Amino acid sequence: MIEVRPGGRRRIDRVLDPAYVRGLADLSLGQLRERRDEAAQEETDLSYLRRLLHARIDIVRAEQERRRSGGESIVDQLATILSDNALRPARGSGRYQQLEPSRAGEYRRQAEALVGNADLTDVGALSDEKLAATLDDYRGEEASVSQRRREVQAVVDQLNAEIAARYAKGSANVDDLLAAERADDV
Repeated sequence: MIEVRPGGRRRIDRVLDPAYVRGLADLSLGQLRERRDEAAQEETDLSYLRRLLHARIDIVRAEQERRRSGGESIVDQLATILSDNALRPARGSGRYQQLEPSRAGEYRRQAEALVGNADLTDVGALSDEKLAATLDDYRGEEASVSQRRREVQAVVDQLNAEIAARYAKGSANVDDLLAAERADDV
């Protein structure tokens, strides 16, 4: 499970600290954008981890179905299993993310250990009981990641709302943004 440690130094600890969104009106537009970008990166990393867990869940479920129906091996089905996951309707916020995952994450050690556990990579070798327990573990971890992702999305939404309000009130303008971006490109 992904834990948030009050006062912690990890990005998720900072982003989900209530102080992160307290006093937004007092921050400069640049500070708001920095916080929004940091929170958006956290959301991207959580989304990536969530996709990894979904793929593992789909593989385990496919192995359970193969055992019930006597179908072809998981290795032979792997491309179909993973492409079905990609073609299914989205199960999330539906947000377009233009960022790349920055890391699979120091604070995600437990989830990464679960996804990368060599004992679980050969699902065909697992007993029915171990396979069921593995699916439960993956689902529990996915629920935890999804919950944290929703919390981070709420932070991103608050930051975006403050930025949008400044543009609506006229205290921020697009010309300044474009000038700043041009200066960054030089």
